Amino acid sequence: METTGMAEKRIGIVGGGAWGTALAIQAVRAGAQANMLLRDADLAARMNQNRENDLYLPGIPLPAGLNATLNADDVLQADAVLLVTPAQFLRDSLAAIAGKWQRDVPAIICAKGIEKHSGALMENVVRDVLGDVPVAVLSGPTFAQEVAAGLPAALTLACRDREMGKNLVEMIGTSAFRPYYSSDVTGVEVAGAIKNVLAIASGVVAGMKLGDNARAALVTRGLAEMSRLAIAMGGRAETLMGLAGLGDLMLTCTGTLSRNYTFGVALGQGQSTSDILSSRRSVTEGVHTAASVTAVAEKYGVEMPICTAVNQVANHHAPLRETLDTLLNRPFRDEH
Repeated sequence: METTGMAEKRIGIVGGGAWGTALAIQAVRAGAQANMLLRDADLAARMNQNRENDLYLPGIPLPAGLNATLNADDVLQADAVLLVTPAQFLRDSLAAIAGKWQRDVPAIICAKGIEKHSGALMENVVRDVLGDVPVAVLSGPTFAQEVAAGLPAALTLACRDREMGKNLVEMIGTSAFRPYYSSDVTGVEVAGAIKNVLAIASGVVAGMKLGDNARAALVTRGLAEMSRLAIAMGGRAETLMGLAGLGDLMLTCTGTLSRNYTFGVALGQGQSTSDILSSRRSVTEGVHTAASVTAVAEKYGVEMPICTAVNQVANHHAPLRETLDTLLNRPFRDEH
């Protein structure tokens, strides 16, 4: 196990899924005590006794410095708290613990999405519930299983306060888990949310057997959609070319460990949204975000035909072949 040599660091993790567990394991590797806040008492007891998250990350041993608990006080007495609940549940999760949050403790957002009913990015959700607490966003091309296994990964940690961002990078980073600092919180958030929608589209292409040419075209034009909205919302173009943008898009649009990609594959093979989701334990964020991003794009006057098509098929039962034909018959235009 690699550690930084810093004694008695404490990192809290809100969320007990695969990604929360992987980040808790990484926190221990970085030299911290990791306390995970769970809602499932039976799962917490099994994790502490058997040293495994058998529901969400089976087969990966949990290190001695990781503790699962139902007690928010144990988790919030920390140097930083990672928020790893799914995006659509983040507001309710925070509301349950807001009264115990210490105002100087950074909230590191690890959820990727846009809130469905409000169109809010996760930073805005955190500030709505917790007020003026320090906020950072951790995002990039990472599968939980690989991070938990200690395989190399690089990602972006965005924070408007450079000094705090750099401190957080040192707090959670190791040689095999490399956060790169950015000040572009908005760009990183938009990229992390929209890549899930585009991964569904990429999966549909694979499920319909439309070929590698089509998938390459879709991912590239999807990146253009992502960039247009991020810039319209105040993000920077270069962020979309980095780990949180292009990097995460490449991974999620091609990796079979991606829930969004495999959802799209099943959709392309003719399965319905309800049937696919009912067979899954983990949340497929892109389905919810497809609806959110369509509304946000309309608000900002940004054209996003691929994301709109995903929303129509995944959330409104639009015929897949007809929706594809509509996309393919759009007028020719300049690339940039």
